[in-house]
Amino acid sequence: MSHSDRSRRSPGTFRQRTGITPAAFDRLPAELDPRHRQAEVRRKTRRPRRRKPGAGPRPELPPVDRRPMLLMYDRTYTTHAFLGSLSGVGGGGGAVGRNIDPLQPLPAGVFRIPERRVAPEPDELRGRSSAATERPTPRPTRGQGRFDSGEEKRHAVKHQVVVRERKTAGRTGQRRRVRIAAASGALPGKTHDEKVYDRTRVVCPPGVQRTGDTAYLGTGSTTPRRKPREGESTQRQEAGNRRVSRRRIVVERGIGKMRVWRIAAERYRNPRRGHTPMTRNIAGLHNRMFA
Repeated sequence: MSHSDRSRRSPGTFRQRTGITPAAFDRLPAELDPRHRQAEVRRKTRRPRRRKPGAGPRPELPPVDRRPMLLMYDRTYTTHAFLGSLSGVGGGGGAVGRNIDPLQPLPAGVFRIPERRVAPEPDELRGRSSAATERPTPRPTRGQGRFDSGEEKRHAVKHQVVVRERKTAGRTGQRRRVRIAAASGALPGKTHDEKVYDRTRVVCPPGVQRTGDTAYLGTGSTTPRRKPREGESTQRQEAGNRRVSRRRIVVERGIGKMRVWRIAAERYRNPRRGHTPMTRNIAGLHNRMFA
């Protein structure tokens, strides 16, 4: 019996470790395996090469055990050495990297989270909410000022996340679920939210109401009205702000759902070039979990 089969004996524990249920996990191999085989062919036939194809150390685990290891890494964001001890892989962090690194970029091609174009689903509500979210990163060796977020006094990267609501059937009636409709590429943490919006230029279908916070003033989105410098907001303005907040809160819920996977919540320790595909992988996992 493989390590994956043993961990799936308890569905609750499997979800706590990987972020998805065994049923959602069972749908992944049919989509990931063809891409993995194509990626392996490209890797072994690329030029120039120093050694013949097949040389060097090999992954210790079969693909059936490497996939849950990758999900466990994204869910817990623990060290490779500790993850190897849990999965029965010896040789330290390098051995774990050989098992999961080739799989890291593959889910992004399966989930296909767009950056600009938001395609509506039949069961989704007419409206979308946008927000920019920051992730702390190690201090870069070059261009430190571009990545200094300023607000939190740390170096960070920033993404714009677009969230939409969908209706699903629940035990007590219809429930509303949030779906990540789009996620932009990583931008330096110093970039203002409005500039992030201008650079991505999300395309929505006609008639879809766009909602954002006060950082999205001037973008055409519905935003709360700021309090006047001198004076107080009227009761009508405050009531309007509450209505906007009720529509905009869905994007905060969506970002919170993504941060269930600790790799999308904690300080990002991996190379910064992998932050964009990681964010879209997590968005796809969230959508797959509540599909």
